[in-house]
This record gives sequence, C-alpha cells and structure tokens, in this order.
Amino acid sequence: MFARWLQRQWFEQRRLSPALWLLLPLSWLFAGLAALHRRQARPVRLPVPVIVVGNITVGGAGKTPLTIWLARQLKENGWRPGIVSRGYGGENAAPRAVSPSALSAEVGDEPILLARRSGVPVWVGRDRAAAGQALLTAQPEVNIILCDDGLQHYRLGRDVELAVFDGRGAGNGWRLPVGPLREPLSRIAAVDAVICNGLPDARLPAEVPSFAMRLLPGNFYRLDEPQRWCEAAALAGKKLYALAGIGDPGRFFRTLEGLGLACETHPFPDHHAYVAGDLVFAKDGILLMTEKDAVKCAGLTAGETWVLPVEAELSPALIEHIQEKLRGRQAA
Repeated sequence: MFARWLQRQWFEQRRLSPALWLLLPLSWLFAGLAALHRRQARPVRLPVPVIVVGNITVGGAGKTPLTIWLARQLKENGWRPGIVSRGYGGENAAPRAVSPSALSAEVGDEPILLARRSGVPVWVGRDRAAAGQALLTAQPEVNIILCDDGLQHYRLGRDVELAVFDGRGAGNGWRLPVGPLREPLSRIAAVDAVICNGLPDARLPAEVPSFAMRLLPGNFYRLDEPQRWCEAAALAGKKLYALAGIGDPGRFFRTLEGLGLACETHPFPDHHAYVAGDLVFAKDGILLMTEKDAVKCAGLTAGETWVLPVEAELSPALIEHIQEKLRGRQAA
C-alpha cells in the first residue's frame, strides 16, 4: 500500500508534494552515496562493444521489449549479440547462463523472458562486467553485448547508452526517495539516445536524439498451453480479471481496455514474487497477465489464464544511429 501511495506522489504530480518533505534528508543522502559510488567505480572494458539499455527512473519503462528488439535488429545487421543482466531477485550473484526453462527465483524474471524471446545468449550476474566476460568465454562468437538495465552499473564500460522513459516521464523530477529518479535529469545529456515509450517529457534535453517506441500487443496464448492462441475478440464479454506486476501496471490495463476488454484490475509491485494465494481472486473467471508475470505464475493459477505478449516497434533509424556511434568510437 505504501509503495503504491509513493508511486502516486512521484508520478501524478509535477512538483514536490508536501507529504514527502520529511524524506528530503534521505534524498540528499541517496544522492551523495550515488555520486560516491560513481567516482569509485573502475570501469572494465570488454573486448567487444557494449550497449547499455537503462533508465534513470525506478521501475520498468519498456527496457526488456526494447532489448529484445535491439538483439533482433543487430542480428539482421550482421552482428552476433549477447545479453547480460543483473537478474533482479535471482538467488545467485555469480555469473551464470540463462535458459528459457530457468526458474525466476534463481535468475530473475526478465532474463528468462529475454532468453525465450531474443534468440541470443543471455547471462546474469550481480557484476555485469564479470557476466559479460563469462558470456564471451562461453560464446566466443558473440561480438556485441547488450546490457539490460545497467545505466547505473558503472563498473561495466560502455560504448552506447540508451535511456528509456515511459509516459510518466521523470515524474516530479526529484531523486529517490522523494521522487523516482536514480540520477538527476542532467544525466540524460550524456546518453547517446532517449527512447520514449509514450509522450516525451518536455524536461528532457532537446539536444539528445530521441526515438519513439510503441509496444504492440499480439494475440493471447494460454499460460498452461503456450501453443494455444486466441484473439482479444474471443475473450470479450467474459468475466475477466487482469494482473500486472510491472513498473506501470496501468499501462497493461489500458492496453486491455484498448483491445475492447473490460477487466477487474489487480496491480502488484514490480518484480512481485507471486504465490498461489495472490491469484485466488480470479477463480470464478479468466485471468489475463503480462509475459513478465507469466514467467513467475506458471503452476500457480487454478483456472483459465491467458498471457498477452507485446512487441516493441521503433524506427530503423535507431539501429543506424547506434551503428554510426560504434563506427565513430572504434575509429577513434
């Protein structure tokens, strides 16, 4: 409950709410510790180019669909990409490969989705530089690394930085815990491109190249029988429940509404570790969820459950921009 209240304070107001004033000393402390961490970081350069996909706000903004899109586009352009991630919530800090059948409790939810959808090697580790080195040792054919959610992991040297924002933008513009920012907005001036999954925030620096991203819903598939598919029209008019444990659950619920589906909605915190009791509300109807949630909910649902996959859509100009940056830095 407190987490949802805090999210509303951060994102539904464009200025600091008086209710958060008592947290200002913690915000200053967080900013100081973050600055110290960055100064002390000793970047490790991998022998291949590194593209970091991240954000300066907490919570998801569409980084995982973007990383999948980038992996596919790079392959089409002759690269052989691999992906590294921290593996949020995973039990093991040491680098390890991620298989499509891995358990989210061991490697995190997003890495499993990346392994299933990207078609490239995926490794996780608390130290992304070490994970990248392990990936390259195991898969020597890989010649470019994508780092999912690593903008603040300064130990990993990088050639290209992409910062992702969703329609909530930078919220109230304050640092944690008073606002949603991990780093100040001025940090965006140093990235190579901004990716906007929704309307761009007018406070972002105009001189940084910006690319629009849309998340396009596909057909639903059954959680217990992934080979079974159905269109949204087949679910319309039925008793539907929807859950989402992503950075902005409302984005998923709005997508369902746009598909003509009326649902009783149940938001959960980002990266929520589901148990069967969390899902009993849907026992008399049909449950709809995101692919990220499906990774953790397999085997927990008692009734009919359908999963909605999404695909990122971006201009090919983004890949051209990235390759131009890489060519320029390799020549230097």
